[in-house]
Amino acid sequence: MPSSTPGARPRTLLLRAAAALVATAALAGCAGGVDAQTGSSDNRYVEGDGSATAFAPDERQEAPEVSGETLDGTPVSIDDYRGDVLVLNFWASWCAPCRAETPVLEQVYQENRDAGLEFLGVNIKDNLTAAQAFERNNEVGYPSLYDQPGQVSQAFRDTVPPQSIPSTLVIDREGRIAARVIGATNYNGLTELVDPVLAEGAGEDAGSS
Repeated sequence: MPSSTPGARPRTLLLRAAAALVATAALAGCAGGVDAQTGSSDNRYVEGDGSATAFAPDERQEAPEVSGETLDGTPVSIDDYRGDVLVLNFWASWCAPCRAETPVLEQVYQENRDAGLEFLGVNIKDNLTAAQAFERNNEVGYPSLYDQPGQVSQAFRDTVPPQSIPSTLVIDREGRIAARVIGATNYNGLTELVDPVLAEGAGEDAGSS
């Protein structure tokens, strides 16, 4: 007849409970899209669906006045880009969709920078060293504002959910929000948003000459 050791069943239940907790934590990490290396307690970030919205000139809201330092410590402000069309991209090194869309952002930037298109990344909830390595390894040609606390994304919360990473905004030459993408973007989608805003300035310049 098999014998049972006192306390064996409680130990089995404890082991099962511990395993369930580990599984739940793993699922939560996937849902949040966050790597454990961030070391942040505020890791509830979700991937958007890539939905894009363009705003007509009379519907555009003024972009918040935000400033800070780039990943290399250079002071930067959104106001520095007045007169140019600015693509503002929220990203983090731990975000897989951010890594996937970086070559697209770089391509659109390089193809349109001579036409007055600028890019500024906003790196949020990230480790500075990891963010710098991301820029270097991906050969990103434009700067990124380092926003570890996520204050810049909070400033844009009326346009883009702060928890949606990545997200992208197009800001026109007058400093107004002309378009947004909630989630990762692609080449065709981004150029379709950028080109009309660039054309607005080109048309005005041609008419004034």
